[in-house]
Amino acid sequence: MTRYLSEIWVYIRSNPKKFAIQAGLVVLALGFIFGDFGLVTRISMEVEHRQLEKRQAEQQKKIVAEQGMIMHAAHPDSIEKAAREKYNFRKKGETVFIIKQ
Repeated sequence: MTRYLSEIWVYIRSNPKKFAIQAGLVVLALGFIFGDFGLVTRISMEVEHRQLEKRQAEQQKKIVAEQGMIMHAAHPDSIEKAAREKYNFRKKGETVFIIKQ
């Protein structure tokens, strides 16, 4: 172990400029990969962005469906459907089955 350290020290003392440049490049590469704006952060942000876009598309579909319900809310058929679904109303002779998820 000490032999390797002494060889490294000899290399540093014989080529100080080369070692400084190599050390600087290593620090720069580590900053590029693991820094605040590095590659790892960029990939995690991209994954989160895709998840948020998917969630936004789902919410847009839900908004469109609910706007359709609002537009047809004045029709008697839609009032009856909403009452049956939300409040479990039924007509005489019907059996209501409630399925919980």
